[in-house]
Amino acid sequence: MKTYTVNKTYGEINEKIKKGKAVVVTAEEIIGIVQKKGDVAAAREVDVVTTGTFSPMCSSGAFLNFGHTSPRIRASKVWLNDVPAYGGIAAVDCYIGATEVVEGDPLNSIHPGEFNYGGGHVLEDLVAGRPVRLRLESYGTDCYPARRHEKNITIHDLRDAFLFNPRNAYQNYNCAVNMSDRTIYTYMGVLRPDMANATYSTSGQLSPLFNDPYFRTIGIGTRIFLCGAQGFVAGPGTQHNPDAMRGENGVPKEGAGTLATTGNLKEMDPRWLMGASMLGYGVSLYVGIGVPIPILNEEMVRYASVTDEDIYAQVYDYGVDYPSGSAQSLGEVSYKELRSGRIKLHGRVIPTAPLSSYYKAREIAAILKDWIDKGEFLLGEPQQLLPSCGAS
Repeated sequence: MKTYTVNKTYGEINEKIKKGKAVVVTAEEIIGIVQKKGDVAAAREVDVVTTGTFSPMCSSGAFLNFGHTSPRIRASKVWLNDVPAYGGIAAVDCYIGATEVVEGDPLNSIHPGEFNYGGGHVLEDLVAGRPVRLRLESYGTDCYPARRHEKNITIHDLRDAFLFNPRNAYQNYNCAVNMSDRTIYTYMGVLRPDMANATYSTSGQLSPLFNDPYFRTIGIGTRIFLCGAQGFVAGPGTQHNPDAMRGENGVPKEGAGTLATTGNLKEMDPRWLMGASMLGYGVSLYVGIGVPIPILNEEMVRYASVTDEDIYAQVYDYGVDYPSGSAQSLGEVSYKELRSGRIKLHGRVIPTAPLSSYYKAREIAAILKDWIDKGEFLLGEPQQLLPSCGAS
């Protein structure tokens, strides 16, 4: 077992937060503090490091309960603004996924499809307080005799509305290029032929899971910033892979851990939850997430002070290799390079562009810092940490 010079508990840090005495800094700010004062002194001084990310996160959606109608209906089919939702839960419960496309969309029959509206846009409309057309169909039963029901609703008319996202905040992701001779349309954006551009989708040193690479403080019950409200980590997300390739600093060099997240949709802010239309691919949802990293010891401050220079992503060809299922890394690049606007690959200089917003990630980290400084946000001690391969 490791021994540390600095040892703090969640309870001690929360008491300092309640008294307005906690020292809270963002994941950008901690870098300079550690460089100037070292791990131990920084760990003594700082109690919480706040992080942030704002990116398209396809594996997202919401459980909605729209309340009983008169006469009652057992809604086996549900649409919101003509976007199908899954009704196979209970009489008036449904789940609407962020990537479901509005009925009648031409999809990619006219290529590239525009995908102007879908589940992510429905969620944005609801959170923004805009009216949404609810349409229900049923086969009819003795206790639920109605077969159709239709009305306009707002989020305030919903009995319950919970965002539940099966996979958020990917711990690193690919850098995408296109080595084919044609323009392609992907979830990583539009990629021009012959590696004319590259895209990526992580906020680097601000990204939550880069700042706790082995999930020392993140688990079931961790309280987070979720789309402008206080939410929680519900568990590991789908495709959670703690055994990914890592650098000497412990930071994964490829897609690794993920979070399942949940929160009250009625408390969220449309600035941090936005529907996305991805040309030639489909619809998605931009999700804003911020995770507070408690500085329990000097190890945690070392992890939380990681820089873009020390975080690497793998470059993959989305033109041929990735869709065939046989993708091999073409090389790796740092987030310092990615964020500079160009990378060097195979002797070429390639311009880069992010799908995520570093500006908004920085804003999320600052908002979360402000909440904690004001005593409005306490740390949620996880009841069970997320699966991790551990550190040597």
